[in-house]
Amino acid sequence: MPLDLEEQEQIDQLKAFWQKYRNLITGVLTAVLFAYAAYSGYQWWRNSQASEASKLYETMVTAITKGDKDQTLRAANDLQKDFSRTTYAAMSSLVAARIASDAGDSAKAIDYLRWAAKNASDNSYLALAKLRLVSQLIEQGGDQNFAEADQILKEKPIPGFEALWLERRGDWYLIQKKNAEAKASYQEAWKKLDQAKEFPEEARRLLKVKMDALGGVAQ
Repeated sequence: MPLDLEEQEQIDQLKAFWQKYRNLITGVLTAVLFAYAAYSGYQWWRNSQASEASKLYETMVTAITKGDKDQTLRAANDLQKDFSRTTYAAMSSLVAARIASDAGDSAKAIDYLRWAAKNASDNSYLALAKLRLVSQLIEQGGDQNFAEADQILKEKPIPGFEALWLERRGDWYLIQKKNAEAKASYQEAWKKLDQAKEFPEEARRLLKVKMDALGGVAQ
């Protein structure tokens, strides 16, 4: 059936439009397809990474129950190296830091905590790593360690951890015999901790001990 003049004009316009914009349209479609393929590939990679990392973390837990420190630390190192973007890497680094510290190897403990404080993707693990790193640095003493702890404490606290940030700042002041500043930080931490009901009672008791040593809570 022959086309009427109006239909033929529409087809001609469509052909002209395609001739003018076909490269742009093809490019956009190709970009969308590549983006979808990349996203799908990333999701598969992330799921695969998490699965493999969980197996290695289980190996680490088994080593811990056996009291095998060397295998435990090797597993933590492998998780850092091969699965750094997973939460298992940060978890294992925090555990390894505790084991190294208990074994008297403060330098290695600090290395694990520095790694987690830099690479943890989960905010809770990131906050714990930074707070524990500050405590370890303060315990070590020395100008360089105090300076590093100070830099961490000057960062904006991770939401939900403001009270502990203030408590660590109080510890930082106290070790340098700045008792007035330490007391002020502890008192501010007490106010925030009193509002954060999710923190365990042990956290309040520990802070209370520190405050009592400096004269207690301001009324």
